[in-house]
Amino acid sequence: MNDLKSLIREVPDFPKPGILFYDITTLLQNKQGLRRVTDAFKDHYANAAIDVIIGIEARGFIFASALAYALGVGFIPVRKPKKLPWETLRVSYLLEYGSDSLEMHKDAVERGQKVLIVDDLLATGGTAVAVTQLVEDCGGVVAGLGFAVELTFLGGREKLAGHDVFSLVQYDQ
Repeated sequence: MNDLKSLIREVPDFPKPGILFYDITTLLQNKQGLRRVTDAFKDHYANAAIDVIIGIEARGFIFASALAYALGVGFIPVRKPKKLPWETLRVSYLLEYGSDSLEMHKDAVERGQKVLIVDDLLATGGTAVAVTQLVEDCGGVVAGLGFAVELTFLGGREKLAGHDVFSLVQYDQ
């Protein structure tokens, strides 16, 4: 899958100086690239007995909804604050360049449901740990976490110890 790197644009100094941003929009607009990512996720999780997939705003929605469709399971959006119309649970977390919060409907995950969390990028792990907390606070079971891209040098995987973490493309520096 590392050949997909040729479809990912590297943008220096975004969103602030010193950050190298891995822009997946170029991957998404490539029909073979998007299909390969979706199929690779589907192949990896085909026998995982997942009940529902969470997609993290915003780029995680793209992969998670396509995968939910492919696996025949439901999709749950986890969004920035005040974007969901019903009662929510909120969690705050640190990013590699600041802090943020996410929300999920209180009734989105049922007790005992096996939940797959999908996002575009695993960096420091703060976002993924936060969503894992939301799932567990609802009584759900995190069946795995899937990422299109992983920045291994930032150590996010270590913060998710004890969980099945899968990524398609890795950057070591």
